[in-house]
Amino acid sequence: MGRAGRMPLLAGAAALLAVPASAETLREALLKAYRTNPTITGQRAALRATDEGVPIARADGIPSISANGGLANNLVPSANTLASPQRQATTNTQLTVPIYQGGAVRGAVRAARTRVEAGRATLRGTESDLFTTTVGVYMDVIRDQAVVGLNRQNVHVLDVNLLASRDRFRVGELTRTDVSQSEARLALARAQLDSAEAQLITSRENYIRIVGSPPVDLQPPPPLPPLPSAPRPAVDQALQDNPALLAAAKERDATRFDVAVARSGRLPKLSVVVGGNYYNYLGSLGSGTGVQVGQTGTSVTAGLAVTVPLFQGGRISAQVRRAEALRSQSIEAATGTERAVVAQTRSAYAEWRSSQRVIASAEKAVDANTMSLKGVRAENSVGNRTILDILNAEQELLNSQVTLATAGHDAYIAGFALLAAMGRAEARDLGLDAGPLYDPTVNYNRVRHRLSDYGDDGEPGRIATSTVATPEQDATTPAMQDSILRTDVGAAAPETTSADAPMP
Repeated sequence: MGRAGRMPLLAGAAALLAVPASAETLREALLKAYRTNPTITGQRAALRATDEGVPIARADGIPSISANGGLANNLVPSANTLASPQRQATTNTQLTVPIYQGGAVRGAVRAARTRVEAGRATLRGTESDLFTTTVGVYMDVIRDQAVVGLNRQNVHVLDVNLLASRDRFRVGELTRTDVSQSEARLALARAQLDSAEAQLITSRENYIRIVGSPPVDLQPPPPLPPLPSAPRPAVDQALQDNPALLAAAKERDATRFDVAVARSGRLPKLSVVVGGNYYNYLGSLGSGTGVQVGQTGTSVTAGLAVTVPLFQGGRISAQVRRAEALRSQSIEAATGTERAVVAQTRSAYAEWRSSQRVIASAEKAVDANTMSLKGVRAENSVGNRTILDILNAEQELLNSQVTLATAGHDAYIAGFALLAAMGRAEARDLGLDAGPLYDPTVNYNRVRHRLSDYGDDGEPGRIATSTVATPEQDATTPAMQDSILRTDVGAAAPETTSADAPMP
């Protein structure tokens, strides 16, 4: 597997900045996002809702008890109060024990359990996507801080050059053209700095949106774990462990049970029914006849209730066809997800390898442009080079340094995206063990056998943190320690991957 020999300006420039004790690491950013990002907290709530599908499906196969009562008062009473009492109060209690439901309950429970498994895989995918996004915004801030720092240095250098050019113009060593060239290049550099500062502010605001707090002196990221040496092993791993693909497969499996549930509508249903009745005529039975009759009574009944569907207007066939069509849709969706995972994995691998090559080329370009700038300045001092030559050399060095920073940024993000596609970018993979991790089985085990009709969880509160009170971001960065465009930006730093390196 190829490795970058040196972590480029992305880490090198960050290391040049003053780092206070409050510096934040990538691991800390991932932990904040894991605990407080509304996307993942919302997906956890969605999974809890999916968990409830199991007890809901089981309820159709569990005995049920119902009671009803009524009070009737004849507004126009009959003359025969023995046949039509003036008032009547009744209550009825019924116990229904389902015996056979045509397989509907069993199929619905299996479908619900399979969808719980799909929901867990979806939560894994949401977690992986969130971490990939967090790594992206983290690296964006580091890259843009480095770019802003380089552009500020460039403005400083060009400002010094302009002052020197004006002084030499006054003594006749340079022409007005040389001064104008310096002025134009300084104006362009200031415009580039303004653009870089705006991008840095945007990246910092995006960081707040994902992580929930402002970035504070972000540290260079740790090396990534070893990555595959070819696309094929990465794709094979993704086909086994990619959470989006697993979720699509489970959803496809659940629809098979949905078809069975729909077909059960054609089958008979059998239940045992036990009922108790109580009536009270409130003294109105036989009133006025002089006949003493009982005013209350009770009765108990027991029997079997059988429902045999004979004709339902084509409803069942339509329900079966719909379930089969939805199953077909889920099968195609699983295939589409598989295609997307394969493409995502191959693309991430290609981007990672490409960025590695760009890093190597950009490092050489930085070294060459550094030597070139030194040579042009020396030749200018003896009259063999013009001011424009110096300005061009400085711009070339700046461009190569920015390219190096961008390539390091791209390589790290692509490498992490490759891990995510392979199903290796979740909390347990990253070692985020500062406190308990969210366990989706806890809620499922809590609710799956509940029988109480009064087991509510209460009004939910907000879990994700609000960012309204966070301060507006600016483009302020710590000052770099060197006074001119650096000539040693390729200094040794952590590699982008390491066999011995743990995750953040």
